[in-house]
Amino acid sequence: MSLIVQKYGGSSVADAVSIKRVAKRIVETRKAGNEVVVVVSAMGDMTDELVDLATEVAPLPSGRELDMLLTAGERISMALLAMAIKAMGFEARSYTGSQAGMATDARHGSARIVEVNPTRIREAIDAGAIAIVAGFQGFNRGTGDITTLGRGGSDTTAVALAAALGAEVCEIYTDVDGVFTADPRIVPTARKLERVTSEEMLELAAAGAKVLYIRAVEYARRHGVIIHVRSSFNNNEGTLVVNPQEGETVEEAMIAGIAVDLGEAKITVVGVPDVPGKAAEIFTIVATTEANIDMIVQNVSAADTGLTDISFTLPMADGARVMQTLLNEKERVGFESLQYDDQIAKLALVGAGMRTSSGISAKLFTALYEAGVNIEMISTSEIRISVVTRADTVEDAVRAVHTAFELDGDDVAVVHAGSGR
Repeated sequence: MSLIVQKYGGSSVADAVSIKRVAKRIVETRKAGNEVVVVVSAMGDMTDELVDLATEVAPLPSGRELDMLLTAGERISMALLAMAIKAMGFEARSYTGSQAGMATDARHGSARIVEVNPTRIREAIDAGAIAIVAGFQGFNRGTGDITTLGRGGSDTTAVALAAALGAEVCEIYTDVDGVFTADPRIVPTARKLERVTSEEMLELAAAGAKVLYIRAVEYARRHGVIIHVRSSFNNNEGTLVVNPQEGETVEEAMIAGIAVDLGEAKITVVGVPDVPGKAAEIFTIVATTEANIDMIVQNVSAADTGLTDISFTLPMADGARVMQTLLNEKERVGFESLQYDDQIAKLALVGAGMRTSSGISAKLFTALYEAGVNIEMISTSEIRISVVTRADTVEDAVRAVHTAFELDGDDVAVVHAGSGR
């Protein structure tokens, strides 16, 4: 008997019909002789709706109370799903994150898991029940407060439970058939990947691919959890996300896929004195905002002025906060002005085969040139090349690069619920 952890996203449990369809799939897995633990997200767009409601009541809601509110969405899903399974004649028990033993730090809105003690989940499994766990949430032992894990938190919950329970696989169910070479909403001919390394998936997730979130992939890589990304709308095989085994000699594909992120902005600090320590001073100030900086470019200083410009990208949601924090320190740092640009997009080309293949950059830049796309910033790692372009040209850029690297498939990819999650 295998233990399988399954996670269902909001589009998979969007309404009563969807919940019954998911319940049927879970029961079929149980009938096949497997022990099953299920993690669920809030129904449809409920989390976003609750956030909107909170900001109508209070423009800056308390983090503690917002977490209390947002965790209600997953509790609704878990209870309804347990009811649906019981109606099919199988025992099911629903648990909140705290009841499932998800201990986190005390940070509201983006808490990190510090320990998983799934005693009650193990007891339910041993009693022959299907355990249904509310994703995205935990609790802090010190304060006793409920916390939320931030964007993609249900993925992280599922992977953490799979690691703690020693599950054979963690199945992440979405509204697409797996991980594709590009977002199928942008590139309809994108190909589904049968297998992708956790290293490649980390880069894709960090670059904007939303089929999996980076914290879940990192947790899986660290704890050796195999992730199987599948569609909840059919029984097709999906994509396995695995750690390469030691001594494995299988040659990796040159390019695994292309990711796009439209959620970033660019800040340029204009007229920075080009002397040692100024970059450290600027980014120490930025660090106080807890914003996650991505690309950084510093121009060569002008000989006649001794001044330079420093540009960096960051999540759009952090832009206003970082701008204000820097403006407050303008006189002390000594820069001339700030520029803010939220009409950018990031395109990232990812593939483990880049390590042993030449000419990747030339082919990428040629494809962008032929598509008439201008590059504003460039960043690289061992297996990734990222570029910043204008937001209104990035979809043309993705299609051009996808074709240039011969990633197009023969069939049209299907996004069953329209969200790509």
